Amino acid sequence: MSNKESNIEKTNFDAFIQAVGSEIEQAQVRLIVAANAQMLFHYWKIGNYILYHQQLHGWGSKIIKQLAKAIRLHYPEKKGYSERNLTYMCQFAKAYPLRALQSFIETDASLSVPTIQSVTNEVLKLNDKQFTQELTAQIQSIDCQSLAITQEVPAQFEDVGKTVSAIYRMGIREIEEVFLTSPIAKINWTSQMTILDSSLPLGLSYWYMKQSVEMGWSSNVLKMQIDSDLYSRQISNNKVNNFTTTLPAPQSDLANYLLKDPYIFDLAGAKEKADERDIEEQLVKHVTRYLLGNGFAFVARQKHFQVGNSDFFADLILYSIPLHAYIVIELKATPFKPEYAGQLNFYINVVDDKLRGEHDNKTIGLLLCRGKDEVVAQYALSGYDQPIGISDYQLSKAIPEKLKSALPSVEEVEEELASFLDKDPQ
Repeated sequence: MSNKESNIEKTNFDAFIQAVGSEIEQAQVRLIVAANAQMLFHYWKIGNYILYHQQLHGWGSKIIKQLAKAIRLHYPEKKGYSERNLTYMCQFAKAYPLRALQSFIETDASLSVPTIQSVTNEVLKLNDKQFTQELTAQIQSIDCQSLAITQEVPAQFEDVGKTVSAIYRMGIREIEEVFLTSPIAKINWTSQMTILDSSLPLGLSYWYMKQSVEMGWSSNVLKMQIDSDLYSRQISNNKVNNFTTTLPAPQSDLANYLLKDPYIFDLAGAKEKADERDIEEQLVKHVTRYLLGNGFAFVARQKHFQVGNSDFFADLILYSIPLHAYIVIELKATPFKPEYAGQLNFYINVVDDKLRGEHDNKTIGLLLCRGKDEVVAQYALSGYDQPIGISDYQLSKAIPEKLKSALPSVEEVEEELASFLDKDPQ
């Protein structure tokens, strides 16, 4: 081995291996994502094919049971083709015909920078469209000759891809491109079933799909967000904040859109009268699921600041990449009081001075309280030149069984809380 090769091995080989390993891991993720998208496209095609032949031959729902049985018999190694799953495939195809997917892509382009008004308009626009009836009409209007149907019965059962192509009068590769470009291809099948089970209008289905992708939700978290009506909490025009007067227009619109009211925290083992430390300890333990999504990073908990001769501790600090700003969060176990806004304003000023960089936008404060009088809260914000939002939070113990295993037990929370109190600087 030459000296040069030996030198590389000693100084850079670990970094070299790390770079290759990172690429391998990223490739695995890309392959999984691609495989999920192709599986969804396959399910969507199967659903369209079944719907077509049900209409063509006048078959009822029993054909799905017979098909599932036949697949088990002829392809015993193939999974995912139960009667239940085949029924979902049909629902999937019926809920999202090709024109709906094209509308999703158009909506994506319209919402590149979302605001409450633009999201509301686009969701309502999608809700008003009648794509399900469109699919039925398209199936009814298919020219049988385009499927090369003859008098022989077997010839009526053309290739699935050709049938789907005939339904939509478009090449299957073009159809595939539309499908894979739309948000429908970006969440997993379990999440798709969750949305289908929720019987949401098309616009809300689109919105929850987008949120699920952007926030990295599991299907359980998606179900909780649908059940707790996240859309209304995030789109509500009655949010209490001063973003319009303290932030420039693009940032104020985005900040207002991202703010939720109320926040709903499902805390296993939380005390009925939870204090700030109990809530915060559990929030931090599950901070990704509660407050963070794509583009939000955890910075610190109980961040220490020395101001003058005094010590201060900010509850939670996040960083928002979309907003290019620090987010200071103060948790209060009681209803809103005007003095809380003054305390949060103080922490915003400190973070602006101590943490905010040259290219960061103004720090934003979020005050989470156990309820608020909106009139009092709005008055309290008057006169502050720092951006502050005030939201309620609610503690819910209605946790799906599947999710309970992901949350701490009462004993674990009590143990962590005791540890937290033992080392609390105050």
